[in-house]
Amino acid sequence: MSWRMASIRNQRVYARCDESGAFIVENGRVEIRYRPDDGRAYYAAERNLVAIEDEGVFPDDACVASTPSGVGARAMKTETSPKPKRVQPSASFDQAVIAYTDGACTGNPGPAGFGIVLKEGKTMRERFNYIGRATNNIAELEAIKNALTALDEPRRAVRIYTDSRYAIGVLTQGWRAKANQALVAEIRSMLARFSDLRLIHVPGHRGNPLNERADALARRAIREQASSDWIVFDHAK
Repeated sequence: MSWRMASIRNQRVYARCDESGAFIVENGRVEIRYRPDDGRAYYAAERNLVAIEDEGVFPDDACVASTPSGVGARAMKTETSPKPKRVQPSASFDQAVIAYTDGACTGNPGPAGFGIVLKEGKTMRERFNYIGRATNNIAELEAIKNALTALDEPRRAVRIYTDSRYAIGVLTQGWRAKANQALVAEIRSMLARFSDLRLIHVPGHRGNPLNERADALARRAIREQASSDWIVFDHAK
């Protein structure tokens, strides 16, 4: 496990996450710390946390160990206040290629499609694709696969946001894929081409504009049973 900076009610905190930067949620809540040298652990609802993208991900020992219940505040401080060290350099949101992907289906399995929104600097492009009868998991994986296909600079930092914990699990967290094994293997091979790529979980249907847009594109693909070419526009306008 690791830590990442997040904000809650306009206050910066350290939040528990996995190596991909996705919050670790237990019973709907995420462990947070207000200071790295304070062992008191607090818990916040995931919906109230907003990840700060340009701060990177820190190793587990960036924060002192949790203090057992009943230990006083004075005993919780260490002699020195450790400063978090990054696991690896992390590109800022503006420097990285940002992709939001989403898959959907009606029935599971049933008519399925996916949507992708790509942001590169001031340029935004999007597309939707109908893939026929499939499961929701296949649609989520196909969305990520097609986003990767559109990226031809493997040395550039890439951040792919998805609301599918399944996709993140089977692609980056060692989950065993009981189904869709060939597709999972293909995407893992594609991910290995990139020197700085992270899959990041974003809560679905929580008002994130780009996540909502990817979802709308996926559902449009199903509704129209059609696919689109890439549509390019300047998101700064």
